[in-house]
Amino acid sequence: MQPVRPAETASHLPDSRGLNVYRADTSFRSLMSLYLPDGLRAHLEPHLDRLGGLVTTELDDLAHDADRHPPVLHHRDRQGRDWQWVEKHPSYVALERMAFGELGLAAMSHRAGVLDWPEPLPPAAKYALTYLFVQSEFGLCCPVSMTDSLTRVLRRFGEEGLVERFLPALTATDLDSLAQGAMFMTEQGAGSDVGASTVTARRDGEGRWRLRGDKWFCSNADAALAMVLARPEGAPDGTKGLGLFLMPATVEGPDGTPEQNAYRIVRLKDKLGTRSMASGEIRLEGALAYPVGEIDKGFKQMAEMINVSRLSNGVRATGLMRRALTEALCVARGRHAFGKRLDDLPLMRRQLLKMLVPTEQALSVVFYTADALARADAGDEEAAQTLRILTPLIKFRACRDARKVTGDSMEVRGGCGYIEEWVNPRLLRDAHLGSIWEGTSNIIALDVLRAARKMGAHRALADTLSGELAQARGVPDPLRAGLNGAMERALDLVDHAARADDGERLARQAASGLYNAASAMIMAREGAMLSERDGDAGRLMLARMVLDHRLSPDDPLAAPDGTAETAAWALLSEGHGAVTPEEAKAFCTRP
Repeated sequence: MQPVRPAETASHLPDSRGLNVYRADTSFRSLMSLYLPDGLRAHLEPHLDRLGGLVTTELDDLAHDADRHPPVLHHRDRQGRDWQWVEKHPSYVALERMAFGELGLAAMSHRAGVLDWPEPLPPAAKYALTYLFVQSEFGLCCPVSMTDSLTRVLRRFGEEGLVERFLPALTATDLDSLAQGAMFMTEQGAGSDVGASTVTARRDGEGRWRLRGDKWFCSNADAALAMVLARPEGAPDGTKGLGLFLMPATVEGPDGTPEQNAYRIVRLKDKLGTRSMASGEIRLEGALAYPVGEIDKGFKQMAEMINVSRLSNGVRATGLMRRALTEALCVARGRHAFGKRLDDLPLMRRQLLKMLVPTEQALSVVFYTADALARADAGDEEAAQTLRILTPLIKFRACRDARKVTGDSMEVRGGCGYIEEWVNPRLLRDAHLGSIWEGTSNIIALDVLRAARKMGAHRALADTLSGELAQARGVPDPLRAGLNGAMERALDLVDHAARADDGERLARQAASGLYNAASAMIMAREGAMLSERDGDAGRLMLARMVLDHRLSPDDPLAAPDGTAETAAWALLSEGHGAVTPEEAKAFCTRP
């Protein structure tokens, strides 16, 4: 039970508690009108609104408690029998009940009926809810994402009998019936070099597959089901020799009763962030597992799970940035210094704008990618090509941006931002995981080059965006020309990095350039559509700001004119209302 809170006074510290983050996020609500069908958006509105109100109240309280009371690994039951189990704090269990149960985040892509919708929900709906939920709790979003993506891979590649056996539990919204999922891939000696994996798979005397070896970093370590990469006996070295296996936590014993599978959690990790969720080291000691798909295409099939997880990672980074920005704005609007409100001070405005731009970029790229995922799943080959490069782009850039935005938000709050009673430390700690989880920044940037080199995915993305921008009415000509020019330069850099002998050293620069160019084009397209529909052309301004601040050369010793910055704050800050097409045109066509 929370203590009774004292009445606020004029000297109180600005506190976002009680703020409905859905209602406060006008950009998000506007974009939902573009990326969700009207009927579905109206149906989800009460759910989004309710969740938005819980973020800074009940969800924050539960997330704070779960973060302070991490899971505990037990090796035996009270009767001395070997039976490992992970004790979770009641607040974490309450969060599970909300995410898996009330919201059905892991199930909604795979079956009808979740949130009373008569068919499976599209990716944009799932990510809209996740975007709000993660603004309080990041750790649990890993098990949710892995359960969702494991189910996707099983449905796509698993044998019919395997799917029928496990799908109902994976898509359950009742915790007693639910089987959570995990992905056990990382090994201590292999790390990002997955092809160096040493875990083996051998058939036993009854023809069943048994796994042996160590997995070094296994999030959601006590999951009921895990996808595991292992090398079948006699298979070649490298990724081409890896098979994909579904490994249950419990199996049927000789007497017909459940017993733990032949693997054990060696220990749980003591982590910087995502403290609420159990990550551990796993030793496989002949664990029973079922092959998924073709035995010699395990890594390719696992890549399906990894790519969806990377998109989910980008969604989570975007949510962290939005919460960090919300906290910074709360402080800047509610605190006074030197006789002025903080957001009346030029340096503070500049800092807030630098937080706003990457947050809005990520928001646009997330939902554009979600739309591409839906179209690719429906058989659109062009969408599949663009999706192939969008997923590493959002994972690479948004996760790196989140580290800076959450850090800047902590600084805006000042000394209190460093205190664990506030949300800022948790946002900062969790944000740093994104650049490591599912591939470090270097690995992800190299994957962008791989997608460009092997399938020309960067060109496919640019062609799609250029075509959409050409059809978008209301984009000022100078902005359109600037965006097309920036994209051409980004493509040239990606081509050079993908093909030159020393090109790999440019991978991060090339990935950043392509992300920034693509995001600006997406925002311009959205701005034109929203201007025509609702009269709000603010995203056209944001596209120009990306062009100015992230795609144009900057002299570190020059004293730039602050007119544009002042105009941007005046038009985009709270209280101005919708940016008219005329205001946006004036901003976007300035020299």
